[in-house]
Amino acid sequence: MHMTKRDKLIKRLLQRPANFEYDEARTLLIRFGYSEENRGRTTGSRVAFVNSKTGHIIRLHKPHPENTLKRYQLNQLIEELQKQGVIKT
Repeated sequence: MHMTKRDKLIKRLLQRPANFEYDEARTLLIRFGYSEENRGRTTGSRVAFVNSKTGHIIRLHKPHPENTLKRYQLNQLIEELQKQGVIKT
């Protein structure tokens, strides 16, 4: 069975690796219909990902200087995507 890039990213996210990067999270969210918005009060390190179909918002702090998400951010991302029904564990 061929896994898509999205499937591979989901599998990797669910493993909560210590080196899961912000860019990977952004790619995954875009594939789920979210767009990255960092204007208004979310400028700087706070970024909002908005789903154009559902209006659902996922807020993340953009990591710096590294590009790696912290464990709590991975847990938050997994929980939000599960609540939306887009990933299952």
